[in-house]
Amino acid sequence: MFVRSLSLGVAAAALLVGGAQAADLIIPTTPQPIYEAAGFSWDGLYAGVQGGAEFFDGFTAGVVGAHVGVNFIVADPILLGLEGTAEYVWGTNNGVDLNRGEFFVNARVGAVVTDAVLVYALAGAGVATQENVDNRGIYQLGGGVEFAVTDAVSVRAQLVGLGDFDNNANNDFFDAAKATVGVSYHF
Repeated sequence: MFVRSLSLGVAAAALLVGGAQAADLIIPTTPQPIYEAAGFSWDGLYAGVQGGAEFFDGFTAGVVGAHVGVNFIVADPILLGLEGTAEYVWGTNNGVDLNRGEFFVNARVGAVVTDAVLVYALAGAGVATQENVDNRGIYQLGGGVEFAVTDAVSVRAQLVGLGDFDNNANNDFFDAAKATVGVSYHF
């Protein structure tokens, strides 16, 4: 009986000692950093290209161009921006060549709806240049929506009305409309 009690006591002590040693076992580990993606940043410099069409009364012309600008988030979610665009417009109307360049300086005011969506209004003034025709002052008013597709790339769709400062022929505020889609790289 004594041997049996002694055996049980030794076994119990061995189990308790083994458990205590396991609790003291030190394994070096490096904690994983806690990281949360910050979302797309609309602040800063961007540049890109766009293409689309200008719609006049009874005919359509093609548009291709480039843009460069800078955005500032002045108060969440309000964005203010300044953008320059240079576009080439081509087409003919009743045999008249309409090929010309259009250059604008635009102001943008927008709202960041989500980290990946920006809705904005645009107003700009510029000049239209055409061979054998005097340069003339033009303006555009409209808006658009821009979607972030990667950490640095966004796509946008924009619709503006175009007017001519020197147009005395008609009293319309807009002489044409322009619809474009574009891609921008944000630096």
